[in-house]
Amino acid sequence: MRISPIGFIMALTLSALASSLQADAQPAGKIRRIGFLTLNAPPESSADSAARVAAFRQGLREFGWIEGQNIAIEYRWAAGRSDRLSALAEELVRLQVDLIVVGGNPVVKAAKQATTTIPIVMTLAADVVETGLVASLAQPGGNITGRSDSAIELDGKLLELLKETLPQVTRVAIPWDSSDPYSVRRFTAAQDAARALGLTLQSLAMQHPDELERVLEAAVQE
Repeated sequence: MRISPIGFIMALTLSALASSLQADAQPAGKIRRIGFLTLNAPPESSADSAARVAAFRQGLREFGWIEGQNIAIEYRWAAGRSDRLSALAEELVRLQVDLIVVGGNPVVKAAKQATTTIPIVMTLAADVVETGLVASLAQPGGNITGRSDSAIELDGKLLELLKETLPQVTRVAIPWDSSDPYSVRRFTAAQDAARALGLTLQSLAMQHPDELERVLEAAVQE
């Protein structure tokens, strides 16, 4: 079975952490505690979350880390409420977890603000250097590691493909999160690409997933 990227990264990090703790003469057989913080809805109300948790657990099991035996996982679900992330991250810090797993720039930022000592593992974040989450990709420094990606340049390519496929298109609506610096940068880059293609972008700015229906209705009306 293919090991999930999340499980693989976590397993390597846990192995390094366990070696470090054992070197510090921690009691043998101690259960390590992982904080799992996400903006998603909990598994009982989201099939996507359920699949991600299953892959996460499977990847860890394949490296010998089994929930309830040598690890315990503290799950915290923001359910689309970015305003809850800071409080949830602080709660995990108070629980003194051994590391915190996060995904997405807003979640990484909340964890970084909550602790400078507990290791933070990013399952995926974007433009982490440009957004100030780490010092550099080669030497991130601090307590953050994991996967980074950049999709800013891809937005221009997507607009190019759209224009080639539908030459008659002149206006394109883009939903984006005005509270997320990375999303702001993506929208700005998309505006530049659109101008070069002779397209007009309609901004569908929002700050919460609940606003998506409203902004899409506005796009349809226009």
